[in-house]
Amino acid sequence: MSEKDYLKDISEIKNLMNRSSRFISLSGLSGIMAGIYALIGAAIAYFYLVPEGEYVVLHSWNFKMLVVLLITIAVLSVATAFLLTTRKAKQLNEKIWDSTTKRLLLNFLIPLVTGGIYILIKLNSQHYGLTASLMLIFYGLALVNASKYTIGNVKYLGYIEIVAGLLCAAFPGYGFWFWIFGFGLMHIGYGSLMLIQEKKH
Repeated sequence: MSEKDYLKDISEIKNLMNRSSRFISLSGLSGIMAGIYALIGAAIAYFYLVPEGEYVVLHSWNFKMLVVLLITIAVLSVATAFLLTTRKAKQLNEKIWDSTTKRLLLNFLIPLVTGGIYILIKLNSQHYGLTASLMLIFYGLALVNASKYTIGNVKYLGYIEIVAGLLCAAFPGYGFWFWIFGFGLMHIGYGSLMLIQEKKH
């Protein structure tokens, strides 16, 4: 066996081991769709639910509709990611549900659920100003925490979300626009890069 063949075999073994211990990368299209859902939701909130320059009062009709809107965006994003990633897994002959997937979900949900509960506690105390910032920071932490179980560079998206959240905390008057940047534009941008990489392979 030549040195070239030997190195090729080592590379293939390493790639196989990497894939067996990591979840397949999410579909780039799912990231783009999540960003589009977020932008549509933000447009609805901006024009119909959030009075300009005012905070939405807890337990008001507008607040309840905002919660419904956020849940709808999350459900649509998760459902789209699941459907497109499942389709991608079948194309690559990969398993979609195994111990690695469970570890990924656990590591993703712990920071996310913790952040969600903390945000609800702050809202209940009528502290509205840092809501967008906290959403971005905890979402970014969830991405970084789960990234070690997935193929791809989702951790970099997590880093950007965290930085955006910190900047949002420093400029709380622009929380809505930071939210659009983090959940809308960054998802579309990151998803587009992933889609380009997918087409190259």
